[in-house]
Amino acid sequence: MKRLPAECVSHIISFTSPRDACRSSPVSSVFRRAVDSDIVWEKFLPPDYKRIISSSSSLNSMSKKDLYFHLCTHPIIIGDGNMSFALEKQSGKKCYMVGARGLAIAWGDTPANWQWITPPHASRFSQVAELKLVLGLDIKANIETKNLSQGTTYAAYLVYQLSQFKSGFGRSPIVLRINYRKSGVVSVHSVILDPMPPRALHRGDGWMEIEMGCQFLIEQGDDDDAVECRVTEGSNLKSGLIVEGIELRPKHI
Repeated sequence: MKRLPAECVSHIISFTSPRDACRSSPVSSVFRRAVDSDIVWEKFLPPDYKRIISSSSSLNSMSKKDLYFHLCTHPIIIGDGNMSFALEKQSGKKCYMVGARGLAIAWGDTPANWQWITPPHASRFSQVAELKLVLGLDIKANIETKNLSQGTTYAAYLVYQLSQFKSGFGRSPIVLRINYRKSGVVSVHSVILDPMPPRALHRGDGWMEIEMGCQFLIEQGDDDDAVECRVTEGSNLKSGLIVEGIELRPKHI
């Protein structure tokens, strides 16, 4: 192996995975230099990463390895500030969150029903939506499949918090829907957002998340469709729901 040019070793490692590449680094100085090469991490980054980060000069100046790990831990804001993009560390697959401003929220522009506030916890977005009072809850996100990683199984998550003035979420179930027309995936899932004892997963950033239903596979060539994620409930008055967004990220099964 020591006789091989460093570029050759890097090319071989680029056919593995980010995890395997990092594990091979301590093997020898040859592997360590090869793993640090842009040849390796260019392969692990999404094919369209240059377009996604084109507006950030600081990201464009990073080495490919530094860029990869930066995107794993620091989601960047895209889409007029209404969407974030990140990479899953294990695989390099794309993760997207549609922020509250990018969601279709029924009565979202009616001050008596919803208000736009500075996030009460650390958030990648400058504003989130807080429910003041509403009877018919209807929140929807649409994400084009061309933006997701092909050949990848995804799951969708509602990212939210409940204020101290919450009401209507302890007993009345919220309906979470996934609709992926091209693959015939339709999932309807009912949950309690404020159960006792709590069952929502805390993300470690001050927010909670709940999976919105079944996983769905983005197949090769699925680049002309969209995944619809929807949150509905219409039977009780509710208040105190704070929505950061709806996130799609790879699901390992």
